[in-house]
Amino acid sequence: MAGRLGKVLRAAGADVLLDAHCVVPVPLHPRRRLTRGFNQAADLASSLDLPVVHALWRIRATAPQTGLTGTRRRRNVRNAFSISPLLSTRVRQTMLNDRIVVLVDDVRTTGATLDACAQVLKEAGVSEVRALTLALAE
Repeated sequence: MAGRLGKVLRAAGADVLLDAHCVVPVPLHPRRRLTRGFNQAADLASSLDLPVVHALWRIRATAPQTGLTGTRRRRNVRNAFSISPLLSTRVRQTMLNDRIVVLVDDVRTTGATLDACAQVLKEAGVSEVRALTLALAE
């Protein structure tokens, strides 16, 4: 379904994608990725017609955000992300430094995860971080 949903996301988010240099999916913790078998954010990102850079690493397993208050969501993802240790210096310099990056996730509720990821990207030298999600939960 990522291809079809990505097409919808690409059309609805055309203004967000305009002039962006790459897309960065919100990562899953390696254990959760292994258990699930896929990362829905990465699948969506791959359908957006921009280079996908796996720039982020989830360094701490976090509880699912579902059912948490906004305050608890922010606390849950605080210090949970870093720049990926697998990211080459060349990719970092050409795709992130002083670039516009679109952060991709499946659902945004409070924006805590997107904020935590954006902070890491900004600290790594990204000039502008935009966010694109498939759904908005209330």
